[in-house]
Amino acid sequence: MENLKKHPKIVQFILVLIVFFALCFSIDVPEGYEFLRAGTEFMDKDKIDQIEYSIFWRLPPLIAWFPGWINDSVYYLLNDWFLIDYFDSNVQETKSRPLVLHITRLISSLMLFLIDLFREILIGGVETVVAFSSWDWIDKNPWAKLPGLPWTVVTGGAILLGYKLNGRNLAIFSGITMIYISVFGQWEPSMETLSLVMVAAPISIILGLILGIWSYRSKTVEKILSPLLNVAQTMPHYSYLIPIAVLFGIGDHAGAIATIIFATPPMVRLTLLGLRKVSPEVIDAGKMNGCDDFQLLFEVHIPTARRDILIGVNQVIMQCLAMAVIASFIGAKGLGWNLLLALNQLRIGLALECGICITLIAVLLDKMSLAWANKQTNYFENLNFFQQHKYGLLFIAVLIIGSILAYIGSFFFKEGFNYLFIVPHNKGISTEPFWNAGVDYIVENFFFSLNIFNVFLITKILMPMKAAFLHMPIIATFVLFMGTGYVIGGIRSALIVGSFTLFIALTDWWDRALITMYMATFGVIVSSIIGITAGSLCAQNKRSSKIALGVCDTLQTFPSFIYLIPVIMLFGVTDTAVLIAVIIYATIPATRYTIEGISSVPQALHDAGSMSGVTRLQRWLKIDLPLAFPHIMLGVNQTVVFALFMVIIGAFIGTSDLGQYILKALSDRQGTGNGLILGLCVAFIGLSVDHLIKTWAGQQKKLLGQE
Repeated sequence: MENLKKHPKIVQFILVLIVFFALCFSIDVPEGYEFLRAGTEFMDKDKIDQIEYSIFWRLPPLIAWFPGWINDSVYYLLNDWFLIDYFDSNVQETKSRPLVLHITRLISSLMLFLIDLFREILIGGVETVVAFSSWDWIDKNPWAKLPGLPWTVVTGGAILLGYKLNGRNLAIFSGITMIYISVFGQWEPSMETLSLVMVAAPISIILGLILGIWSYRSKTVEKILSPLLNVAQTMPHYSYLIPIAVLFGIGDHAGAIATIIFATPPMVRLTLLGLRKVSPEVIDAGKMNGCDDFQLLFEVHIPTARRDILIGVNQVIMQCLAMAVIASFIGAKGLGWNLLLALNQLRIGLALECGICITLIAVLLDKMSLAWANKQTNYFENLNFFQQHKYGLLFIAVLIIGSILAYIGSFFFKEGFNYLFIVPHNKGISTEPFWNAGVDYIVENFFFSLNIFNVFLITKILMPMKAAFLHMPIIATFVLFMGTGYVIGGIRSALIVGSFTLFIALTDWWDRALITMYMATFGVIVSSIIGITAGSLCAQNKRSSKIALGVCDTLQTFPSFIYLIPVIMLFGVTDTAVLIAVIIYATIPATRYTIEGISSVPQALHDAGSMSGVTRLQRWLKIDLPLAFPHIMLGVNQTVVFALFMVIIGAFIGTSDLGQYILKALSDRQGTGNGLILGLCVAFIGLSVDHLIKTWAGQQKKLLGQE
């Protein structure tokens, strides 16, 4: 009893749980109610009208009109609003077109030109004057066509860049990656994916830098952007694709635009963070040297915040690559498109082959961008011209030699394929038979064991858990969420969580949201247990910590789509496959933050504990966990976000959550409204948990004197 008096919040939370369970057991499911309310679209209208919505069981979908209003607004903007005249060069006459449609088409044309330009440089040859003259002129002047870069030249350039950024190891890895991609016949789709990243990443970096600087200089802009960035960073990937497909159509240009929008928020955040970390002394020194505002920004603030800004560049590049894979759903070419086709055909071997290429590119880009961020420039070196530009001169040499060899190779390879220029997909080495043999071996030897585990998990754990979530009355859910918010952060947190929950409850997809929450909850619980346990064990010595953090770094660079491949191979198209992928993906941040949190505990406290005669277990329970708890909770917060993202992506293999409807909206001409509202539902789930955990972690930091 005395312990309870010392911890009033525990008593409050227990009372919240008592009320929650009392409401769950006292409120019955209304007769005739169909679970999965969004499924009523397949019911007869008379049956839909007969459903009674009790404010204690479920709220009526009062904002069900909102998606339709969004669709109508988008239709009006694209077809009727503000018509302007323009000259159509194809038919040589003046036409009328809505302003929004005109702007979107101009942006699409620009994106297509940039993407095609990079792709032509890398794989197809450059038609240098295509943007300034007619195709007929190009056809009549063959000299205007330049050959694309041979794979040997690109590989040599990657090796030189790797060596310049981080020495021999990165150079070797760069060479292995490029040679693997080429030899195994994945060069063309890889360069298609890379070209999309090369267009999207610089634009995202520039936009993020501008918005970050603007937010730093204006508190009003920061206040406006902050909630928008919060929502943007918790929105599932699919939700970005739907409005982009409506506004810009489908294809590479649409994929690039979606990638730019998705990748910009982290650049804004890290630019703002870096500028805020600039010490006042440095700023004062700049002012004392006579810097005006412009000079102060570009010669003091940005150079000082260089590392944080370059880490933002790293995040942009990784987000671009991840989205470039997902963008295959709206027609973006590349490895993502090949991976999507392979998974649709259940060709696991081919999917794994594409997945390895995506993974290698992701790891390479991550290592290069981080090396760039951490590389220190020596401004006091006295170097001559050749020393300053040796890597550029070496690349010119590689370009000349590689081009000559590719030209000579055209006379030696008689079957029509110049292997010194590009290795076609059907002429390269294929690992598909190897992976297919591995899949067959697993099926033949472990099918019954895996099936027993699959059936047990679904029938004994997942289905009862799913049923429990679906039987939660709306009033009980509000009591649990708002009560938890009040216990943690007072009335403010209760209202924030309550408003997010109310929005979801008033849509047509409350039951689907409950399924999403059930899957994410299961994944987070298992991932947190595994991650905190593994992180605690690895944190016991520096070597295991370093190895574990290296593994986490590598796994975190993988695009989330990749994790679906092995689980489909093992468990087929089931909830089990999705949840295993969720657990693998979401365990990474839990492990990382646990290691970092425990490693930050002062050694003096460990020494004091050892002198007091505590065991390792006691030290872990009494010293490490309490002091590292705020950091660990931030890891759990990231685990929740990772789990939500993977659950939504798992809709590709047949889940019944919000992700399924987001995926359906992609193929629906009127899916813009549904896609945005569904994306907001997912974002609000993530933001609710994010707010509660960050508030709780902040309070614990204050209690521990860490703030």
